[in-house]
Amino acid sequence: MFRILVVIISFVIPFLLVQRKIEAQLQDVPVVHAYSIVEGEEDRLFFPSFVWAEPVSNEVYVIDGKSRIIIYTSDFFPLFTLDSRKGIESPQGLTLDAEGNMYVAQSATKDNPRHRISVFNACLKWVRDIYLEGFEGSESFNPYRLAMDKAGNIYVAGSYFPGVLVLTNQGRFLEVISPEEEGRKVKLNDVTLDKAGRIYLVSEEMGHIYVYDENRKFLFKFGRKGGSTGKLSRPMAVGVDNRNGRMYVVDYMRHTVSVYDKDGKYLFEFGGLGLSAGWFQFPRDISVDSTGRILIADTFNNRVEVYQPKE
Repeated sequence: MFRILVVIISFVIPFLLVQRKIEAQLQDVPVVHAYSIVEGEEDRLFFPSFVWAEPVSNEVYVIDGKSRIIIYTSDFFPLFTLDSRKGIESPQGLTLDAEGNMYVAQSATKDNPRHRISVFNACLKWVRDIYLEGFEGSESFNPYRLAMDKAGNIYVAGSYFPGVLVLTNQGRFLEVISPEEEGRKVKLNDVTLDKAGRIYLVSEEMGHIYVYDENRKFLFKFGRKGGSTGKLSRPMAVGVDNRNGRMYVVDYMRHTVSVYDKDGKYLFEFGGLGLSAGWFQFPRDISVDSTGRILIADTFNNRVEVYQPKE
C-alpha cells in the first residue's frame, strides 16, 4: 500500500506543478482558449488525428481513431459522419476542390491493399480512386496529408517520404518538391497552402518548416530543432492565419503550439501537457479558419481544442 501511495504522489505532484507553471506562462500569451469539441455526430470523439477548417464555409473536418470523417458546422455542431459504410476505411488527411469534391488520403487495408486517394463528389458519394505511381518510391508511398492550389493541383505529403508530390486533380504525376539539407532530401510529414498560394512543408525529422511561393520556388525555412522554449521537438503540422500571415506549428512531443510571424520569426508559444480543457496530450494536427480561430487535434485528450487570438 505504501509503495502504491509513493507511486501516485511521485506522478501526480510533478504533473500538477508543471501544469501550474504552464498556467502562469499562458496568462501572458495573446491567445485564449475558446472551446473544446468532444462530441461527434453519434458519440464522443476518439483519438482525433486530423483537423481542417474549410476556408470558405469554415466547416470543420475531423478524422478520428475510429476511421471516421466527422464534419462540423462553423459553430462546431456535428453535421455528418463518413465511415466504412460510405467508403472511408483508413483516412489520413483530406482536402476539397472549388466544386466541393473531397479528396481523402487512405492507407491500404485488408480489403483494399493499395494506398490511394479516394475522391467523393459534393454529395459525399464515392467517385473514383487515384493510385499513386510514376515516381521513384511509388510502390511504398503512403499518402498522409493533402492540400490543393488554385489551379486544382493536389499536393501529397507521404508518411515520412523525402518530398511532397504534386499531381493534377485527375491524379497525373507532375513533380516532387524535395527540400535538401546536408546533401540529402529530408523526410516530410505535412503540407499546407495559404490563401496566396504559398506552400508550407513540415519536417519532423529536421525541426524545420520550408516555405515555397505559388510557383514552387523555395523562399525560406524556419524553426529550430530542440526540446526547450522557442524550439521544435517533433513538429507535426502548420496552420496559417491568412489575415496576417502568422504561422502556428503544433509540436507532438512538447504538447505546445509555437507561433511565428510571416517571415518565420519566433513570437511565442502556448499550451502544455495537461488533461483539463485548454491543455494538450500529444497533439497531432492544426488548422486556422478564416476568422483566425486556431483548431488543434488534441489526440490523447480525445478532443479538438479551439483557441482565439486576443484582438
